[in-house]
Amino acid sequence: MNPHADVLIVTVTKVESTAVLKVFREATGQAAKPTQIGDRTYQDLGYINGARVFMSQSQMGSGGLGASLQTVQKGIAALSPWAVIMVGIAFGINAEKQAIGDILVSQQLWLYDLQRVGTNKEGRLEINPRGDRPHASSSLLSRFQVADHSWDASRAEVRFGLILSGDKLVDNVDFHGQLRQYEAEAIGGEMEGAGLYVACQEEKVDWILVKAICDWGDGNKALDKDRRQQTAAHNAASFVLHALQQASLSQEVELRAPFTPMRDVPPVAPLTADAAAGTSNRESRSSLPTQPYFFGREKELAIIADALAPESRSWGVLIDGPGGMGKTALAIRAGHVAPVEHFPLKIFLSAKGRELTPAGEQPLQDFMLPNFMSLLSELARELGEEDIARTPPDERANTVRRVLTDKKQALLVIDNVETFVAAERLRLYHFLGRLPGTCKAIVTSRRRTDIDARVIRLERLAPKDALDLINELAKTNQRLSRADDEERQKLYEMSGGNPLIIKWVAGQLGRTGSNCRTIAEACAFMEAAPPGNDPLEFIFGDLLDTFTTSETAVLAALTHFTQPAKIEWIAELSGLPHLVAQTALEDLADRALLVSDEAAQTFFLPPLAATYLRGKRPEAVAQTGNRLTARAYALVMENGYQKHERFPTLEAEWPTIDAALPLFLQGDNARLQNLCSALNRFLEFSGRWDDCLSLSLKSEERALGTNDFYMAGWQAWMAGHVYRLREQPAHVLACAARCEAHWEGVNVGTREKASATRLRGIGHQLEGNNPAAIAAFKESLELQRLHAPESIEEAIGLNNLARAELASRDYAAAERDFREALRIAKKTNDQDGLAAFTSNLTEIAVARQDWPVAEE
Repeated sequence: MNPHADVLIVTVTKVESTAVLKVFREATGQAAKPTQIGDRTYQDLGYINGARVFMSQSQMGSGGLGASLQTVQKGIAALSPWAVIMVGIAFGINAEKQAIGDILVSQQLWLYDLQRVGTNKEGRLEINPRGDRPHASSSLLSRFQVADHSWDASRAEVRFGLILSGDKLVDNVDFHGQLRQYEAEAIGGEMEGAGLYVACQEEKVDWILVKAICDWGDGNKALDKDRRQQTAAHNAASFVLHALQQASLSQEVELRAPFTPMRDVPPVAPLTADAAAGTSNRESRSSLPTQPYFFGREKELAIIADALAPESRSWGVLIDGPGGMGKTALAIRAGHVAPVEHFPLKIFLSAKGRELTPAGEQPLQDFMLPNFMSLLSELARELGEEDIARTPPDERANTVRRVLTDKKQALLVIDNVETFVAAERLRLYHFLGRLPGTCKAIVTSRRRTDIDARVIRLERLAPKDALDLINELAKTNQRLSRADDEERQKLYEMSGGNPLIIKWVAGQLGRTGSNCRTIAEACAFMEAAPPGNDPLEFIFGDLLDTFTTSETAVLAALTHFTQPAKIEWIAELSGLPHLVAQTALEDLADRALLVSDEAAQTFFLPPLAATYLRGKRPEAVAQTGNRLTARAYALVMENGYQKHERFPTLEAEWPTIDAALPLFLQGDNARLQNLCSALNRFLEFSGRWDDCLSLSLKSEERALGTNDFYMAGWQAWMAGHVYRLREQPAHVLACAARCEAHWEGVNVGTREKASATRLRGIGHQLEGNNPAAIAAFKESLELQRLHAPESIEEAIGLNNLARAELASRDYAAAERDFREALRIAKKTNDQDGLAAFTSNLTEIAVARQDWPVAEE
């Protein structure tokens, strides 16, 4: 029994087959396995992304229609593939705009050998054209276009278009010119595609031609022939392998579940007998792009499915959100899973003018619909009504609507309508509002509009879905595959869950021009990305000049916040009246730049947008930063230190104080140290130990940078205090050592020396070294009594000593020192101390099982 192929790669010359074998062997690490079937040997290239791939080479030793026709026919008969890809070399058309090695992918063929080719009276070749222009498989073409998005263009340029094909060798300037005269849009030509088309047409097998330029068909084929042919064949084979790796071409996947989502989607109710009978004779057709993978968005898919249900009263759904969040991918996925019995006709229309690949921005002028009229004309063509494009513009919308009413049950997926001017968008939404009830639409836009449809605001990918995406990308990216879980998590955090940023960063790994080997290097590269390949510029650049003065001010204020901010805070920092700030914030939220709560009372600027604005509008950001630090400083000075009754004020205003901390750390050291001294008690009492520790460590570093060794010592002490609360003895001892080191040689008093020594004692106590702890606490007490006898500090030192003695079961000594601490607390009216020291005396009574004293 013959083996089965999903994909058959066909080559005609030895240089082509050698290139395919070499490229696939280097990618898989395994040599192809020769398989004899009948009188021919096929090369089993193994499984690529789930698809079984074989290669066949012509045994005629040359090209032409006959060689390729026989090779393809026998390959189809032997292996039953569902797709045939011809790989090889071709001639180019324009040496000024093309280069040797550029890859040509057939959208159509022009079969010049099927035209009448003869000689005229002057003896020159003459062509009488006919209309033979077969299209390559739309399914394969879509997959190769998807693959082009992630292809490294520095390896070779990929061009899609019309390819000339025929049995007559083109190596003559006159003949070359004759072909160009009739098909000026051709991108190249070759001799074997006609045979591929004829064989696949007979057997109803999908086909596509992928070749690369090795010469210009101008009579100079022999010039450096071997090198040019090898380069071209290698590039074509590499791109085909890349396409196979990007999207599965497994026949089983294609036939059984071509558009099954990778997560659960609301089930579609089974057809009734009448409904099935009604759809069985109706043609189903889709122009939706293929998707090699899709992750997450279950909730959004469910909402879209509900909006597209026949009983829904709206025209469909609008997906909005920041750039790069995957609006297009979600719309296409929702289109694929929409029931065919509801929508036998699915049409994709795009207003997207550019896209971002790892190699940089790429224009999409060949597919972009620049305005509402062009969109209507393209929709008419998809409906098979090309004449509508020639109707008067003021009649066109109604004419298309009537056709849709006649055709019925069409799903329109319209992408990136924010590129339309406002008036054009309004006309589109009016048109959609008048769709017949059996038709629905999915629209994507960065701008929110009040419309009669469901609106989905698309936010970041969930962590699991983003990691699934990263894992998928790692399958074809060797350097990404070596990244561990922690690195992948950092990629998610840095990208803010933005799929476009994740793909771009992953695409920099190993790409020529970026020199990035790790995720950290790729993330750093993004911060200094070159013009034309800056993902933040791609996402936000077209919006920058559209901001009003008020919008710029509120955005600048929001760059400082890592959590949602209240309108009153933003208004104060931006220097705007409350109502003006609120209007600007709501307008920005409608344009999908800000995230707001349901009541539109708090707003949040995503981190990537904040990063971009800090670089593009530094003056406005600095101005709001100055207002923020002044406000936070006044709040902390007035309500901090030991003013426990005022801590609720700091609690309510904490988001603004927290937002100001990075600015204090970059500013004046004396001001920073004052702020920390006033804030430490609140941070400890409110349980913000992590914030307190981070601030102390960074302030210690800042103090050292200005040679402020005195405050560096106190910040190390505060960090040690937090480590004590977290019971981390090694860190406490390290902080005590830093205190002593910072204060060595500085004119500090006995209070500082006592504090460092007491911290050292606490570290020993936590590690269970009670003798060392007792010695340190006694040393600290002696110093403290020199500084301030019978003070709260002395009582605290006595309490520390007594606890170490209690741990050593020296109950008499512990009781003595606890009672002395209690006496001092009474004398100084230290209410906290009174409660704590009395409790500690109770602990001694319990340890002695002296229950009456404990109860007392």
